Amino acid sequence: DLVSRGRYPHQSLFKPWSPEDEQAVNEAMDATGIRELSGRLVDELSGGQRQRVWMAVALAQQTPILLLDEPTTFLDVSYQIELLELCRTLNREREYTLVAVLHDLNQAARYADHIIAMKDGEVVATGEPATVITEELVRTVFGVDSKIIADPESGAPLMIPTWGHQSAH
Repeated sequence: DLVSRGRYPHQSLFKPWSPEDEQAVNEAMDATGIRELSGRLVDELSGGQRQRVWMAVALAQQTPILLLDEPTTFLDVSYQIELLELCRTLNREREYTLVAVLHDLNQAARYADHIIAMKDGEVVATGEPATVITEELVRTVFGVDSKIIADPESGAPLMIPTWGHQSAH
């Protein structure tokens, strides 16, 4: 029922629920892997399951662009990875454009194709993760001394704070 709410922008007084609406909801549920949750109340779901349901609501709208504001916040690391892998699949296989605010630099570097780094509401750097995530940028934006190495799994930049860090914030 909740996922079907994503079809609200396509409804009107003169356009009732259609087979296209049903198909969009089914595709959204399949894409997010929540079909087995369909009989449960939202209050009974874990944080990761709820995030997948909300993603399905957005997908049911059938917009080519998804805007996600801190989608991994308050999730256990396994759910964070699951959600980011889902986003990657939606981008790579279903050609969705996703714009996400992420505060975890390592997640952003590993999953994003393009990063925009900001400080105090101003753009500081923009580009591919390998060109944006640098020791200088981490120091400038976050006041953190770090080492940047290649992630052994993905090759993306991996930020490691140095010992004895004193925050400038």
